[in-house]
Amino acid sequence: MSETVPTTAARTRTVEWQDPAPALAAAPGMTGLEFMRAVWAGEVPPPPISALLRMQGTNADEGTVTFRCDPDESMLNPLGTVHGGVICTVLDSAIGCAVHTTLPAGVTYTSIDLNVSYLRSPKPGAVLEAVGTVTKPGRRVAFGAAELRDDEDRLIATATGSCLVMDLRG
Repeated sequence: MSETVPTTAARTRTVEWQDPAPALAAAPGMTGLEFMRAVWAGEVPPPPISALLRMQGTNADEGTVTFRCDPDESMLNPLGTVHGGVICTVLDSAIGCAVHTTLPAGVTYTSIDLNVSYLRSPKPGAVLEAVGTVTKPGRRVAFGAAELRDDEDRLIATATGSCLVMDLRG
């Protein structure tokens, strides 16, 4: 005999973001570090994915960035924990943005690969922090690593990845 699962009221979430066109127009004329700092200072709009994942940059220096992510109930998997795809995306963003901080004006990047190790599930309601660092900069390929911790400083996941570096000037 199967058990009936009670239903609950539907929930909604409204996501608002800014037009990314001004950021896309500004990026080629700034170094990666200048661009990251401008986004986080509110001088150019953040990428729409930031609003969707409730993620914001908190620190950027050459070769390293820090993100905070405040996952809500809409990001839970069927087991009631933060979906691994959310964790993966935050770590990918941390590595990519760390690489970006090392690039000159007119140069961009895209992820080539990402290897994520999930170590534990964050507690419901935990605020997450990801720190991304460049482990090897490069003119064609750059390598990075990231760690994701909860607000009790427990290590949630780690990642390593590489990014293709592309010159937009020619």
